Amino acid sequence: MQQVAILGATGSIGKSTLDVIARHPDRFKVHVLTANTAVDELAALCRQFRPRIACISNENAAIELRRLIQDSGLNTEILTGPDSLVQAVIQPEVDCVVAAIVGAAGLAATLAAANAGKRILLANKEALVMAGPIFMDAVRASGSILLPIDSEHNAIFQCLPYENSRTLQQKGVRKVVLTASGGPFRQRQRDELSRVTPDEACAHPNWVMGRKISVDSATMMNKALEIIEAHWLFDASSEQIEVVIHPQSVIHSMVEYADASVIAQLGNPDMRTPIAQALSYPDRIESGVYSLDLASIGTLTFERPDMDRFPSLRIAYEALAAGGTAPTIMNAANEIAVAAFLNLRLPFLRITDVIEETLSLVDVATIRCLDDVLIADKIARECATNLISELKVNAA
Repeated sequence: MQQVAILGATGSIGKSTLDVIARHPDRFKVHVLTANTAVDELAALCRQFRPRIACISNENAAIELRRLIQDSGLNTEILTGPDSLVQAVIQPEVDCVVAAIVGAAGLAATLAAANAGKRILLANKEALVMAGPIFMDAVRASGSILLPIDSEHNAIFQCLPYENSRTLQQKGVRKVVLTASGGPFRQRQRDELSRVTPDEACAHPNWVMGRKISVDSATMMNKALEIIEAHWLFDASSEQIEVVIHPQSVIHSMVEYADASVIAQLGNPDMRTPIAQALSYPDRIESGVYSLDLASIGTLTFERPDMDRFPSLRIAYEALAAGGTAPTIMNAANEIAVAAFLNLRLPFLRITDVIEETLSLVDVATIRCLDDVLIADKIARECATNLISELKVNAA
């Protein structure tokens, strides 16, 4: 029986994970559930799954959650405060940590899980984008098992041989190919995007996701983050990582081998498939996802990404080449810019402008420890915030 901690239980990944777990009560037990501010949702999940620990972000929310838990007659301990997530994941009873908190907020807890040697199901791109060197060092040093549940990286993982100790070259791999849907604006020209709204940007054609990650898909920053994530997960160079637009989101990613064979992982666009694969690895379990009907789909199409229309991909390759804290700076600036766009404080097309300007203004440093990451993150956020404020002043 695996004891599972779910970081970000009320988000789309958390809910999909709980759906899979509920189908296999003989294999999985929820030990920890966490949420940011969704008290009622978290309380309802606690009543359903009866975790030993629940975490919520602030004390006022914790007071309300404790009341709801007490009224339900549950024996769930409520943790809150800046260290609560770390305290939760390092519990000796926890076998598996599902890292599904969007953004930098989940970094410390995910790194703590790696240091504690937990089995980590990684949906939080930022842990690797921001702190790839120290995160992977922690995984190797502790013997942690790291399994990606992003659909693209999980697909690549499934297409690679099981032996993780060998390099891509030793496995005979020429390159990994990340597929991208192209998001809601795939067929729009750049000059048509100046007035798009948050609701338009969040209307993904294939996937149901949170608002931040939906905007990232619309700018293709989601794929940019995945380029850097693929570098760390698979020890792949920039030249070994390719992106191709695949609007149907049926092929989730591919691996090309030295003999020109290409192996792809296909499936309906439902996050329960990669989650079930990682939860049960190396076994396979039922996920609740409908079987893929290729005959009804009919046609699968592919396009090269337009890096002029969607410069996020170029920015990611440049940040990867710069190394050090450059990806940290990129991620921090993106989080600030996306939040400003969602709050109607920044036009859609200026999101990537803010990221590039922040990268040009903030010095790139070597990453030796977590403090180096956190300092770069803080400076980049302040820089991006100032740039957005200046834009508003100039626009006025």
